[in-house]
This record gives sequence, C-alpha cells and structure tokens, in this order.
Amino acid sequence: MTNIPGEINIPAMPLDTVAIQKYIPHRYPFLLVDRVTSIVLGDKIVAYRNISISESALQGHFPGDPVLPGVFIIEGLAQTAAIFGQIAQGGLSKGCLLTDVSEARFRQPVRPGDRLIYEVKIQRQRAHFIWFDGTALVDGEIVATAKFSALMR
Repeated sequence: MTNIPGEINIPAMPLDTVAIQKYIPHRYPFLLVDRVTSIVLGDKIVAYRNISISESALQGHFPGDPVLPGVFIIEGLAQTAAIFGQIAQGGLSKGCLLTDVSEARFRQPVRPGDRLIYEVKIQRQRAHFIWFDGTALVDGEIVATAKFSALMR
C-alpha cells in the first residue's frame, strides 16, 4: 500500500482479481474486472477485462458473430467505479449500490480477443453519493460511454 500523507492508504498497482474481490462482493462469473492498472485518488481509475470466446454472455448473443452485450460493458464500468468508491472511502463502506445510469452510448462492438479498458472518473461527491463518468475503450477507440451514480453504504 502507498500512504498518501493525511489521507487514506491506496493499494499498490496493479490489483489482480484476488485483490479486487477484497473491495467488491462480485465473484465468477459476475466479476467483470480482471485487473486495476492505475488509480488517481479523487480523480480516476483505469482497469481492464480480457474478452474470451468462452464468456458465457457470448454463447447465445449473435451466434457465429459474437458481440459482448452492452449491459456487460456498463456493469464492468460500474464495478470499476465501486472499487474506486471503496478505496476512496478507505474500504470502510459496506458496499456500493448503483443508483442511476444515464446517457449510455455504444459506439462499436466488443468481440472475443478484445481487451476492454474501463476508465472511470469521479464527477462529484456528496455525502454517500458519488457521480461518475465512464468510458470503455478497445485499442484506444471508444466503444461505450455512460454517466452513473452510486450510493456508498
């Protein structure tokens, strides 16, 4: 852990799935974040997920031309935000509940073999609510964006 003077400890990067599971309750097959690569406390978090042909979500979604459903992209962004919220709260929160998703836009399909990068920024925070902007990228190209909020319990 890296100690920021006068603030909470942030974990050393990268965080693998074992470390991620200390911050959020999701487990296979619902854990949609493979690794957290960077955190700038109070600003942004970057994580990723490797998309494999064996993903259960791809088995029946456009057979022969598999595309990751957009809801999984949004959920991955939300899980990344939950990790960020937990770390920002010093890991003291009981959990993070998604309260709103708006302005979700899907620009390109995500396919097996892609590395889906999640970038989540905090827009504002009040009491136990945090508002986020999320961007999902593949090969540097934006594939999805969304604004969302969460309640830190």
